[in-house]
Amino acid sequence: MSPSIEQLRYATFYAPRGSQRMQNLGNQISQVYLLPSDKLIGIIGDAGSGKSLLIKGMFPGLELTNDDDGINTRPAPLMRDYTKHKFISHTYHIDLRFELAFSQAFELIDAIKAALHEKRRVIVEHFDSVYEQLGINADILIGIGEEVIVARPNLFGPEPGDIKKTVYKSLLLRRMAHSAEDLLVHILENDYQVVCDGHGDVKHGFILSFNKKPRVSLAVLEKKVKALIQQDLIISYLDPTHIKIGKEIIQYCTGPRTHVNSTKQIENFRLLEDYVFDPQKQCYELVGMVSSDAIQDIHKINHFGD
Repeated sequence: MSPSIEQLRYATFYAPRGSQRMQNLGNQISQVYLLPSDKLIGIIGDAGSGKSLLIKGMFPGLELTNDDDGINTRPAPLMRDYTKHKFISHTYHIDLRFELAFSQAFELIDAIKAALHEKRRVIVEHFDSVYEQLGINADILIGIGEEVIVARPNLFGPEPGDIKKTVYKSLLLRRMAHSAEDLLVHILENDYQVVCDGHGDVKHGFILSFNKKPRVSLAVLEKKVKALIQQDLIISYLDPTHIKIGKEIIQYCTGPRTHVNSTKQIENFRLLEDYVFDPQKQCYELVGMVSSDAIQDIHKINHFGD
């Protein structure tokens, strides 16, 4: 084991919106942190957090039993091969929350143990729900909330419940931020015919990048977004690249499942007072946040610790 992996406590990444960015992150995680000897991979995250997309990036071509596009594989390859007493694949995926509708918990646990005994790799979604009955921790744990957490547990932890507590709580902030971002993009495109040149991430918020500084008042933009928030408009999934806001607004979105249910669930929305010039990227950035924290210094938004 390389020193960088052996000494890993945990690593964190922004949980990006959009299928391509999430799959790219999964690919990066697999290249840096996944070892050939890792057989039990624990994935933790609520519905709509992007678990399936991350898994697709980590394991291209893997047959998922229940992915974000609603594609269900029946029976699950792991359960099929377990009942036949012949594991023909190197890697299996199992969504425990989904599979409990078809199999008893003890059957799922026995199937996972049998596959591991045959030196097969098993990726387990909602690993936290089976950890105690399984009796062993994963070789690598990945939690998805506002951030993606990668941990390599040992005898002293972390345990799946620790990661679950963190990612489930923070996912709401990510949903609020993404919803507010789409409201803002809608206003920019429809009221001002301004299209951003890129999207980025910031703690408890989002970034829109522009090659040229928009001649649009951020104070006015903030008021318009807050007005939409107060209308309590329903936000719903429309298709893989669009959401519906209220009864009339159809908005392009690459992460249509990562939103709050209605605009009024977005709390503490605000924009930084001015566009920020990034000398490295040579662009102007608009920063939106869903945080009650007072920002005294923009360089400390992505702060560590308390």
